[in-house]
Formats: sequence, structure tokens, C-alpha cells
Amino acid sequence: MSVADLFEPLTLLHGPAMRNRFMLAPLTNQQSESDGFASSADQDWMSQLAQGGYALVQTAAANVEAGGIAFARQLGIHTDEHLPGLTQMADSLRAGGTLSAVQLHHAGWRANPHLGGVPLPASDKTWPGVRALTTEEVERIRDSFIAGARRAQRAGFDGVSIHGAFGWILSEFMSPEMNDRTDAYGGNVENRARFTLEVMEGIRRATGPDFQVGWRLSIERYGLQLEELRDITADILDRELIDYLDLALWDSTQIVQEGPMRGRSMLSVFTEIPRRGVRIGAAGKITTARRASEMLEEGCDFVLIGRGGILQRDCPKQVQADPEYATPKLPVEASFLREGGISERFINHLRGWPYFVRPDSV
Repeated sequence: MSVADLFEPLTLLHGPAMRNRFMLAPLTNQQSESDGFASSADQDWMSQLAQGGYALVQTAAANVEAGGIAFARQLGIHTDEHLPGLTQMADSLRAGGTLSAVQLHHAGWRANPHLGGVPLPASDKTWPGVRALTTEEVERIRDSFIAGARRAQRAGFDGVSIHGAFGWILSEFMSPEMNDRTDAYGGNVENRARFTLEVMEGIRRATGPDFQVGWRLSIERYGLQLEELRDITADILDRELIDYLDLALWDSTQIVQEGPMRGRSMLSVFTEIPRRGVRIGAAGKITTARRASEMLEEGCDFVLIGRGGILQRDCPKQVQADPEYATPKLPVEASFLREGGISERFINHLRGWPYFVRPDSV
């Protein structure tokens, strides 16, 4: 495939088609207001991305319950009071011709008490002195995900992406290491996947046939088992419970290092699953136009741009103009990001990654 193939449209099971194969990954930026309201920096960020040539833009992770907060200045979607700011974001993206999705998030055991978060682990063993969620509390959080999706729809977003990665609550429940429950949400793999499946099914029922549902999945750490995740994913794709799968890989070229799939590319483990009408994409150090087109050859339907979108808000347009395009080399000066329109709050967040912002830059 050539770079030109990245600019072919892509239909989804529900709602409008993607105009090309570029999706912006959900990017934590810590630039909302302290109560979860969208800030002027959020609105400016969305306005920039709306003109960037993406087919679909996901927001940063938005917490579906106040107690599920993970980051300072995290976007919220847990009250109707958040709707005006979210509506402005959706309107801006639509005006730029891109589809839009809110990433729905709950930190679970990783909720930050210093920010008002309430750690809610799947197991009594996770945190000393912190009890596991009751069955009723799991069901409440499930319903909070569904309520968040309804708010996203009311705000005018085309869909939502369910955050099932990085050890956050849905990912945690998938892990046999972190979930030793004995109720319907623990034990065998079917029970551990139940929380995620009920969120997906509930959102579909609550939002109707034109609303798009994505799912972000990671494979590494937190005791997650690759073979189990592949089987769970195969079931979800066969039942067409989602419109697209977003594989959050640290590196899109990574190779499985152990187990029965050792030596295979991590990407192939999932792209070789029969997907029916569901689309599959991946993130992970996609820094050149050539690598993006290679991912289509390797079985992806679309690519997710993360750091490249921070460095150049119009990354897809850059690729379209130059088939040999490569993103700027890291680390970069803070002034480079500032001059490109990145807010000081976002830059301060990025300073937590020394490979991204030069440590001595101002």
C-alpha cells in the first residue's frame, strides 16, 4: 500500500464514515479546569485539531464519576453541568469536518485521593485497608459509563471510546492477577470480561444506531494475559459490540517476547482475528508517513496518532503534502510547543516525560 491509501474513506458500523485513516489518539493534557469543566485551552486545542485533517478526534480521558479522577485538571463528563463546554468542543470538531469521540474513563484503584478521588479496587488485596468494590458499586460505575456516553451524545459527539487500557478500572477487572473476586465480575475469564461487555452493551442500547463506540485496549503490565485478551477481543468483534478497536501499543512494531505467541508481532495477534464489520487501528511511535502506510499493510484499517499530533497539530495534512514526512525529533524545546499553540498546562504535563520536552528548556 502507498501513503495515498491513508486518505481513502473508511465506513464504520454506525454513524458517518471516516474521511481518511487518521484518528487522533486520546491524549492526557491536564489543561481542563480543576472541577472537570472544559477550559479555554481545551477549546483552543480542539479548534486546532479540527483543522488538522483527522478523520476522528478523541478527547482526553473524561472521568465518568468525580471519585474516579486520576489526574489534576482532568476533563469531566460526570454531571450535566459539563455539557456546555463539551458541546462547544463537539461543535468545533464538526465545523472542521472531523468525527468526534469522548474517551470515557474511571481510574478505579488508581484514583487519586489528593484530587478527591476514591480508590476502588477489584480486590481486597490491592491496597492495604481498602476494601474491594461491592457488586452494587461495580454496577453503579457501569451505569456511570453509560450515563457518560449519553451526555457525550447530547453534547453532539459522534461517539465515545471506552478506556479499557493501562490498568484503569476495566483493564484491572480483566486481570487475573488484580481481580480475585468471587461474584459475577471475577473468577474465570468470562466473568472478568463481564464489566467491559456490560458497558459496551449498555452504551449501545442507550445511544441508538447512529452513535459510534470504540474501545481502547492495552496488553502490557497489570497481570494481563495476551491469550485471554485475544479471545475476549475475538468475541467482541464477532458480536460487533464496537465500531473500532484502538490498540494502545507502546511501539507498533513490538514483538511478543514470551508465551505461545512468542516471536509474532503484537499487532498481528489482533489484526488476524476475524473482525466482521469492526475496524482495527493501533498507536505506538508512528512518526513517519511510511510507517503509517506500513500499518495498513500489516492489517490495520486506520492509525492512531499521539505524539505526532502534539508536535504538529495538522499531522495528516503534513503526510498528504509529503509522502516522506517525519515528525520532529524528540526531545523538543518547550518554546517549540508553545509557538505551535500548546498551552502551558499541557507543556507542564509533557515535562513529566523527559524524552519529550528537553529538561532544561524554558
